Amino acid sequence: MSVVTRFAPSPTGFLHIGGVRTALFNWLYARHNNGKYLLRIEDTDRKRSTQEAIDAITSGLEWLGLDADEPPTFQSANLDRHSEVAIDLLNSGKAYHCYCSADELAAMREKARSSGSTRLYEGTWRDKDPEDAPSNVKPVVRFKAPLEGETVVNDLVQGSVTVSNAQLDDMILLRADGTPTYMLSVVVDDHDMGVTHAIRGDDHLTNAFRQTQLFNAIGWCPPAYAHIPLIHGSDGAKLSKRHGALGIEAYREMGYLPGALLNYLLRLGWSHGDEEIISLSQAIEWFDIIDVGRGAARIDFDKLSSVNAHYLHETANEKLADLIRGQIAERTGVIFDASLNERLLHALPGLKPRAKTIDELVDISLFYFYDRPLEIDSRAQKSLDEEACKRLGRLFPSLANLENWSEESIDQTVRKFVETEDIKLGKIAQPLRAALTGTNISPGIFEVAAVLGKTESLGRLDDVMIK
Repeated sequence: MSVVTRFAPSPTGFLHIGGVRTALFNWLYARHNNGKYLLRIEDTDRKRSTQEAIDAITSGLEWLGLDADEPPTFQSANLDRHSEVAIDLLNSGKAYHCYCSADELAAMREKARSSGSTRLYEGTWRDKDPEDAPSNVKPVVRFKAPLEGETVVNDLVQGSVTVSNAQLDDMILLRADGTPTYMLSVVVDDHDMGVTHAIRGDDHLTNAFRQTQLFNAIGWCPPAYAHIPLIHGSDGAKLSKRHGALGIEAYREMGYLPGALLNYLLRLGWSHGDEEIISLSQAIEWFDIIDVGRGAARIDFDKLSSVNAHYLHETANEKLADLIRGQIAERTGVIFDASLNERLLHALPGLKPRAKTIDELVDISLFYFYDRPLEIDSRAQKSLDEEACKRLGRLFPSLANLENWSEESIDQTVRKFVETEDIKLGKIAQPLRAALTGTNISPGIFEVAAVLGKTESLGRLDDVMIK
């Protein structure tokens, strides 16, 4: 049997990280088994579904590299097919029309809750003669669920899970306006798409019992179910906005790399020994859904940042330059030419170890591209008292006479100046840092001067020194 998985988000909101992990597990399981990974947009709730959400889902998955093997299926395009299956069930006696009013249904639900019953509908019209139906009520179509025995789901993550059929009532298949319900649409689409494995959050486990009953009634084989635990906040509570339950686009804007995010989410609930950094190729080789744990995973942003830092440090300088060039230009107003591109590429080896996210990398890169004269922050200004500025003025000629402008030659020149002046290195290094960067924190100052180049470095010194 060829494995077919699907990720089936509802476009009624953003694609959050829990959904991304579900997509990742589906994608990996299909790749591991040389199968097919599909995307289904479950947009049958037309009032709440939005094109903005659909675009966010598809662009987010594309950014992460979780591309489906076929164009996405839109559930709303198959409504006629869903209704056709419900009518077939109706004609074969496996479904029936229900004419209960809203007040009658509310009374049944209240009665069930007060008695502790899970059956919210009493089956009023299950065996009634249709001739008794009121003429002024549009009926719904309900599934005639089995009343006796048990329904078993042999879940690949949760194990064998059983429910007594007496606990499940007759679910609605078609609403009074003729539109199919989610439960029916999922079953029909899973069958028609050839889905063999339905990997989804464990909040859908109760749905699996009803959907299994429906599959069996139609005469179709249900997919193998794998219900993965949800992601919780660091405090163990259900993930919410205060924990970071943001749209995937927000993580992109915060400067996380797609590979790092996938690596982190992969390790939430699944592991391979003590491996922390796992490439996608390794994940495809190692991943099996049966190795996913049953316990809820907790999000840890410090860990995510640590993983992201590893991926950032391993990313080629050229690729990082492409990622941050536009943001630097936007924030500094600089127009990148060949010279400034070269400056950025030379700066990145010293900047990467100091950043955990793309945003941080942009922040610490900006001083290389500000126009002169630099705005000196208050802490750096303390290093530029009158004596320090005079000292920079005395150093200036030695730097200006350098023919080989390199980190090593700048280092040697400054150290020779320190010996001549009989001062500690910090007495010139800190003012030099303030003059060249406008701050008191940066990569090594000789590296900074080398990256800036002779003309820019001397110009920045000239702006602050006293001759």
